[in-house]
Amino acid sequence: MNSTQRKGPKKPMETAKRLLKYVTGTYKAEFIFVFVCILVCSIASISVSISMKFLLDDYIIPLIGQANPDFSDLYQALAVLACIFVLGILASFCYSRLMVKIGQGVLKRIRDEMFEHMQTLPIRYFDQNTNGSIMSLYTNDTDTLRQMINQSIPQVLMSTLTVVVTFIAMLVLSPLLTVLAVVMIFVMFLVARKLGGNSGKYFIRQQLDLANVTGFVEERMNGQRVIKVFNHERKSEEEFDQLNERLYASSSKAHTFASIMGPIMGNIGNIHFVLTAVFGGVLLIGGIGGVTIGTIVSYLQFTKSFSQPFMQVAQQFNSIIMALAGAERIFRLMDEEPEVDDGYVTLVNAKKDEQGNIVECKERTGMWAWKHPHQANGDVTYTELKGDVRFYDMSFGYTDDKMVLHNISLYAKPGQKLAFVGSTGAGKTTITNLINRFYDVQDGKIRYDDININKIKKADLRRSLGIVLQDTHLFTGTIMENIRYGKLDATDEEVYEAAKLAYADQFIQRLPNGYQTMLTSDGEELSQGQRQLLSIARAAVANPPVLILDEATSSIDTRTESIVQKGMDNLMKGRTVFVIAHRLSTIRNSDAIIVLEHGRIIERGTHEDLIKEKGTYYQLYTGKLELS
Repeated sequence: MNSTQRKGPKKPMETAKRLLKYVTGTYKAEFIFVFVCILVCSIASISVSISMKFLLDDYIIPLIGQANPDFSDLYQALAVLACIFVLGILASFCYSRLMVKIGQGVLKRIRDEMFEHMQTLPIRYFDQNTNGSIMSLYTNDTDTLRQMINQSIPQVLMSTLTVVVTFIAMLVLSPLLTVLAVVMIFVMFLVARKLGGNSGKYFIRQQLDLANVTGFVEERMNGQRVIKVFNHERKSEEEFDQLNERLYASSSKAHTFASIMGPIMGNIGNIHFVLTAVFGGVLLIGGIGGVTIGTIVSYLQFTKSFSQPFMQVAQQFNSIIMALAGAERIFRLMDEEPEVDDGYVTLVNAKKDEQGNIVECKERTGMWAWKHPHQANGDVTYTELKGDVRFYDMSFGYTDDKMVLHNISLYAKPGQKLAFVGSTGAGKTTITNLINRFYDVQDGKIRYDDININKIKKADLRRSLGIVLQDTHLFTGTIMENIRYGKLDATDEEVYEAAKLAYADQFIQRLPNGYQTMLTSDGEELSQGQRQLLSIARAAVANPPVLILDEATSSIDTRTESIVQKGMDNLMKGRTVFVIAHRLSTIRNSDAIIVLEHGRIIERGTHEDLIKEKGTYYQLYTGKLELS
């Protein structure tokens, strides 16, 4: 279950107010104009009903029986009424076009803010939420907002204003008949509240179930090869059927309650029409309240005008509830706490002056330094970036009640190569995640060039680190752009040199368009080894002082590995390197090998020292103990 599901739902009114702020805040003037246009449309729509009284009582009935009736006044009244209709049509056209602009503009702003905020979220959020669930926010949920803003909001405004204007006109026509209308309003309100509450509850469930289905489909699409290899098709179908059944159940109940609201409201309106006709006839016959034939005819029209807005709102109710459910999920993402970064030590270009002191400079010099402002006295000191990383009695757990690492102490001096060995779950990758502050330690310290990494700004810290992961990820774009991802301002020559360093240049040159070859779908056009070489080239172009190689050659064949290893050796020269490898042959030349088991260091030393000890590493290297 993802984090958006674990949190309780917010009140729909709070979500609606927050969503409405996007509309009124971004397009305040336009929305006011829309409101005026809708008001004009509402007045124009009730003109038909109210005109019936005056046309009958003042023009048509007096002309009945006349030998030479004069229709000029009637024609003049109809002309005025026609002008009102034309004005209503123009107003309707204007607000409809304007709401499209407002709707698309609001969605653009929400998507921008959502994506911008998503970039600030910690890795923990993406560990707890599936890709499909997050993608559902940008597709299904934003689409429901589009329907609500473009259709539902104008319709609700129109209906509300129509009800208000109609009620005022009904009150002017006949206060006695309006008493009956008030009773029917109360009945409609109770029905809408009961059905709407049930519908809203199931629409929220529907959006969550839809996100789960989307996430499942996305995951299975990425894993189709694995599914087919292990004949998992039937099991996948069964799992999908279960999720789809939940979506079917919640969606059916949601739409059932939303769909029956319209007919029920319509029938209540019909009952109101009949009761008004009977009650109005009684008042007319009894001469009570000054009711005339024109009044009754006009009032009967008003009952239709009065109940129709409720029916229109009922028809839009499912869209409104779906949009509010989608907006709630979107706002939950936007309310997620961003990654905390209280660091104040930054990475700057530097050089040494004539006295050998480090000074900051704007141009690239090939030398980097940590700019450390001291809050106590306001002084600023500079420390040359060398890549000295040390752990002091560090403990960590992804949750407080389940620690993964226990009392880890180790060091890597500048230029040293440190290798981590251990079974799956021993904590190797976790250590590298702590170096780049994807997570922060609960106890102990990690110092980088004798600076606590918690004091270093995360962006500057990560800029000093190069990471090559086992699972490469290539973006849609050219090979040149993918390599340059490691350093966005890298020149073409720097990209070429990085590719040569990683031994990727040879296969790139054999491609039809060379470095301008377009990659799509995570670079599926390339082999796993080629993708890994590009990932190494990406790290090479960044030219970082510290490298983290997490299973960088585990998915490469032996022949390609020998090529990659040459590139890796070139890349590691003069750098502090942390290596995680299942293939122990790749770490023999490490300055120190750390053997981990259940989050604790059980052995450390060079390859020769550990072989002499004939402990766990010896058993792993000789094949007497398998890495799992």
